[in-house]
Amino acid sequence: MSRTELVDGAIAGAVGSAALNVVSYLDMTVRARPASSTPEETARRLAGAAHVDLGPEDRAANRRSGLGPLLGYGMGIAAGAAFGLLAARRRLPVPVAVGLLGGGVMAVSDGSMTALGVTDPRRWGRAGWVADIVPHLAYGMAAAATWNRLRPPARRGG
Repeated sequence: MSRTELVDGAIAGAVGSAALNVVSYLDMTVRARPASSTPEETARRLAGAAHVDLGPEDRAANRRSGLGPLLGYGMGIAAGAAFGLLAARRRLPVPVAVGLLGGGVMAVSDGSMTALGVTDPRRWGRAGWVADIVPHLAYGMAAAATWNRLRPPARRGG
């Protein structure tokens, strides 16, 4: 293992996170739906669990508004870095890489929000699941494509 795989994975995760956000914002635009409150609520609950005071409510709301997306980017970058370590010496088929990256981030994200009591996927309808799966699929595709593009040809063959 070298730092190159870790850094390339982190870059792939950042690109995937940007793609996830673009697809989410496109969905908001097309369906005229409001932004999700789950990132901010997750930040609120994590701060509470960690006993971190975010300040007076007006300032705390602004901090949660910034922390929510930062938590998402952090998770996406960390997932990409972990993938980089996992895939460092093996060639994964693109559909497998997309599934590992997108599905992994979706599982960790939804799982952590469920554990914190922010959401309950058992109560989501079809539209809720589609709104969650499609951006995570975009994350996986963009991260996998970036990973493959960053890898030197000599290493791509394994």
